[in-house]
Amino acid sequence: METKPNSNPNQSPYVRTSPQQATNAQSVIHPVNSAKHGVSGVTVFFVLVVMLALGIGIGYGASFYSAKTGTSLVPAALNPNAPVKGKIYGNGSTSVFKDTAEGILQNGGDQGDGEYHLVRSGGPSQYVYLTSSTLDLSQFIGSKIEVWGQTQTAQHAGWLMDVGRVEVE
Repeated sequence: METKPNSNPNQSPYVRTSPQQATNAQSVIHPVNSAKHGVSGVTVFFVLVVMLALGIGIGYGASFYSAKTGTSLVPAALNPNAPVKGKIYGNGSTSVFKDTAEGILQNGGDQGDGEYHLVRSGGPSQYVYLTSSTLDLSQFIGSKIEVWGQTQTAQHAGWLMDVGRVEVE
């Protein structure tokens, strides 16, 4: 490569040129096509509105489903508030809460008797309807549990219990 004075007035005299650059007259700068191609703003707005509506609709539907069935859509493994298997919740004394039952806890009472019920083998006639003055039973919905409590007088349910102790199985 050699340095020679440049006779081009638009170029600095200190720019080095190689013989190949001097013979090759291709331009590095190319014109930019100014024609716009792409999606219009109205289309983008419409897609965003549809996505928002679908998100709200799916969330509403999922919450409605969850409230109706009494089950959570979040797997227990992903839920940090999920009850721990083998752990006892509530009053540890079985002398106070002498009655016991076990089954899968579901949402819903029987015509005002209880807020929840235990699904047990034998069908609906074997369900135990539950309420609790000391525990929040909603955290156990969908879990197999054993409960200790006191049997209460029921208006419609075959067995109504006030729960004071729960063990997750």
